[in-house]
Amino acid sequence: MSPHHQLDQLPEPDPQEVAEWLASVDGAVGAVGPRRTARLLRRVVDHARRAGVPLPPQSVTPYVNTIPTAAEPAYPGDEAIEARITAWNRWNAAVMVTRGNERGGLGGHMATYASAAWLYEVGFQHFFQGKEGDGSGDQLYVQGHASPGVYARAFLEGRLSEAELDRFRMEAGGGGLPSYPHPRRLPWLWEFPTVSMGLGPLSAIYQARFNRYLHHRGIKDTSRSHVWAFLGDGEMDEPEATAALSLAAREELDNLTFVVNCNLQRLDGPVRGNFKIMQELEAQFRAAGWNVVKVPWGVEWDGLLAADADGLLLDALEALPDGQLQTFAARDGAYIRERLFTGALAGLARPYSDGDLARIVGTSRGGHEPRKVHAAYRAALEHRGAPTVVMVQTVKGWTLGPGFESRNANHQMKKLSGKEFRVMRDLLELPIPDARLGEELVPYAHPGAGSDEVAYLQERRRALGGPAPARRVAARPLPAPAEKPFAALAKGSGNQAIATTMAFVRLVKDLMREKETGPRWVPVVPDEARTFGMESLFPSAGIYSPKGQTYEPVDRDQLLYYRESTDGQILNEGITEAGSLASFTAAATSYATHGEPMIPFYIFYSMFGWQRTADQFWALADQLGRGFVVGATAGRTTMTGEGLQHADGHSHLIASTNPACLPYDPAFAYEVGVIVREGLRRMHGEAPEDVFYYLTVYNETKVQPPMPQAEGVEEGILRGLYRYRPAAAAAAVPRLQLLASGTAIHWILRAQELLATDWNVAADVWSAPSWTLLRRDAMEAEARGRTPYVTEALADAPGPVLAVSDWMRAVPDQIAPWVPQQWTSMGTDGFGLSDNRDNARRHFGVDPESIVVRALRTLAARGDVKPDVPELAARRYGLAARS
Repeated sequence: MSPHHQLDQLPEPDPQEVAEWLASVDGAVGAVGPRRTARLLRRVVDHARRAGVPLPPQSVTPYVNTIPTAAEPAYPGDEAIEARITAWNRWNAAVMVTRGNERGGLGGHMATYASAAWLYEVGFQHFFQGKEGDGSGDQLYVQGHASPGVYARAFLEGRLSEAELDRFRMEAGGGGLPSYPHPRRLPWLWEFPTVSMGLGPLSAIYQARFNRYLHHRGIKDTSRSHVWAFLGDGEMDEPEATAALSLAAREELDNLTFVVNCNLQRLDGPVRGNFKIMQELEAQFRAAGWNVVKVPWGVEWDGLLAADADGLLLDALEALPDGQLQTFAARDGAYIRERLFTGALAGLARPYSDGDLARIVGTSRGGHEPRKVHAAYRAALEHRGAPTVVMVQTVKGWTLGPGFESRNANHQMKKLSGKEFRVMRDLLELPIPDARLGEELVPYAHPGAGSDEVAYLQERRRALGGPAPARRVAARPLPAPAEKPFAALAKGSGNQAIATTMAFVRLVKDLMREKETGPRWVPVVPDEARTFGMESLFPSAGIYSPKGQTYEPVDRDQLLYYRESTDGQILNEGITEAGSLASFTAAATSYATHGEPMIPFYIFYSMFGWQRTADQFWALADQLGRGFVVGATAGRTTMTGEGLQHADGHSHLIASTNPACLPYDPAFAYEVGVIVREGLRRMHGEAPEDVFYYLTVYNETKVQPPMPQAEGVEEGILRGLYRYRPAAAAAAVPRLQLLASGTAIHWILRAQELLATDWNVAADVWSAPSWTLLRRDAMEAEARGRTPYVTEALADAPGPVLAVSDWMRAVPDQIAPWVPQQWTSMGTDGFGLSDNRDNARRHFGVDPESIVVRALRTLAARGDVKPDVPELAARRYGLAARS
């Protein structure tokens, strides 16, 4: 037990009384044991509250440092040289942003890194493990607005040049530095995208959890990897930022540390002007089960706190709203004396000058002192059984001068004047002559490749396993799976009706049996595995739990019982699409993070995937994730009993906006097989690509046909269009082309029959597994001066084209500009509704009979059938009221 306590920083008028109370507790433990003592103490606390003792909530500790100065471990580094290194980094970060704005108004942020510089520097010098050890190192989630400081440090290390710094936010010509941590734009440096805000903390939790998953499954020893997430106090308002706190505590992720920079400012004002964000966050994290380390004050506060015999200063600080504390950082000592040290507190401040008060109360913050940051990080790493959050108070814009420090507007302040740079230079004690500051653009500064500073930081990084942050990919293709699982789908289902959802699950179940690649599949499910027919995986693959299974499942006597295991393969996430996608992302990027390629597939109720978490899908693309995303129970009319909130008719439209996503809406089981096999080749073959696949599958059971043997079918599936069933009628009759994706293929097949038998119209049926890929190919073809694939495929097809899907018309309409024939589309625009499939399809006008009427109207407008034929058909099929 540590001999130090947080309250040691405050004076104790009667130490003997304290010792007697503590001895009483020790005696109780010895006499009646810990459990009985705990009950006694609870009674004492409850009694004290009823007696009017103003005890704070148990989830909040006093507003002082968790680790007293006397309890701080010895600092392991050279503070003087580290201060010089930090000064160079501060200077170059500010110069980089200023130069960009002087030349092009490129934006950027200076105040965030200025406040957090020591939070990063202490980590880089003493904690963050590089990848040259076991290949994983630590995972760093850098606060996005602090990226200039990371670039500045890479410049000092020699990993970036002045020319590269001068291309900050200038990426169009290649070789530029992205605004924030974007792995897709700078893949050798950044590992994790952290802007949009809120996604970083969520992703960090699931990354730490996935590290344990890899370890427990015996795929890689990740016991030496630690996840660090650097966050802003304002960012913690994002719901995703705190959405998984309980998961991290429940699974005892002591391989995870959050560092929350409490500079008390959002983008445009105080985080909690009338309250205290650090105390609020402490309560939230403690309630969730986290270890909390607070570092609000610098060492200069020790004297004031030690003199606070009656606890009046502590009471005043705990009552002081953050908005006023922020103001203290921008005002002089006289103002502080007048506003804080009044009444009984006046005597406490009397020994101090106004300058002292401005320095201590105004700006002495724990986050600006490496010893205090080091002590907090050390405590975080040494804590076992729970994740740790380190909350460090700083001044936003620290060292940038009085025009920046603690100003509400500093988020929008993008450059320093020459005078301000001179003030900053003097404050940082950098050897930059005035002559150099007279240039049009303020210069970068470097102590020299052979300087003590560079030698020191390079030695420290060597000792910690190489540079950080760093992203590395070692080519490690996975063997191609056996043909048998795909051949089974290509044969069709015979007389058995199965849904494409079940076809996909059966395929993956077979692939998970593969000796070499089977263990690398990572099924991710947000609680509806049974809905998707995946319960057969429970007993064989197992559900991952770090606790194993500590209970007897209620269905233990059944064949498909619910089995949890420490080496379970399935990540059954509960009802959280955000958490599920965060898990998927960790698995989808394991090939880079850990050098271990995994094959995740995330299967979800299609309405609740892209619609809820499109921002995370964008971050997945930024992080260069690879895997299969499966929207089950897809379509606006296919899972209709669930109604408006469940009927998905637009996820393909959202998916089409993500350039890394390859979206498919397969109609048949054999199409699923072709797409998955190609996906494995493209993502994990000899030349892996940084893409991920989105497949929508349906719960509507149909007899699955065998794969046609016609030439070009497989190419057509992958490129997005092929002729599935030509018309049987003679060429002399009216002719048109019917295109469909997904389950809508069955509607146009029936429409093809009705057109032929009832109206002597011939229609070719085409399957269009990907409208989006057809569009992308067409746009690329235009740019390169070639003919688009869709134009070539339909070039000789007679008659107009009618496209149908269970999606909004905008989904198939993506290809309209490149279809040479007259174009018409039909879809399910509008809100879904509860009913059976036939009624829902009649409501949206996409049932076979409605397709026939629309086809006949198109032909009548061209003069290919008599003008009265469409209305005859409408009356015949009971559609007259819709005509």
